[in-house]
Amino acid sequence: MTAAPVAGPEPGRPATEADPPLAAYPGTPDGFQRLWTPHRQVYIARQAGRPADDCVFCLAPKVSADDNLVVHLGELAYVVLNLYPYNSGHLLVCPYRHLAAYTDLTDLETVELARLTQQAMRTLTAYCHPQGFNLGLNQGSIAGAGIAGHLHQHIVPRWGGDANFFPIVAQTRALPQLLGQTRDGLRTLWPNAKSAL
Repeated sequence: MTAAPVAGPEPGRPATEADPPLAAYPGTPDGFQRLWTPHRQVYIARQAGRPADDCVFCLAPKVSADDNLVVHLGELAYVVLNLYPYNSGHLLVCPYRHLAAYTDLTDLETVELARLTQQAMRTLTAYCHPQGFNLGLNQGSIAGAGIAGHLHQHIVPRWGGDANFFPIVAQTRALPQLLGQTRDGLRTLWPNAKSAL
């Protein structure tokens, strides 16, 4: 009599008779599939130890307007396109000060981050008509912050059907417009953008 096959420890690998029973693995099965992306840890580790004078978010507003991805410069914070976007129009709102924690913002910085987030959503809505948004702050590398040393809020426009098999199967994102074109379009629509750059 042959034992019934059980799930192996690696997702997607067919179970064999040599696999121990599921009960031999720690924890309780939760029904989720896992997508392992170990290459991302290399990027996270490289960014986590960067000093302030080598921080991309400290340097971005200092680069000439033609060579950066900054959409709008505020008084205490600015808005920039994500160089590695999850979707077209993926923006980041960053304080100028190099600080890691949301709790370290001053009251004025907190208000400006919120105001710039609202304005970014309005500008994206006028520019590319998303059906929704993901907003988020990842605090610390353990929480997924690629650049943990400098606080930044993500604003990701979303459309029905915008997630497809490309990122999973081919590690590729299909983006319909170059970052410089998106930057220029958003700058044009952003209130007072030209006077701020």
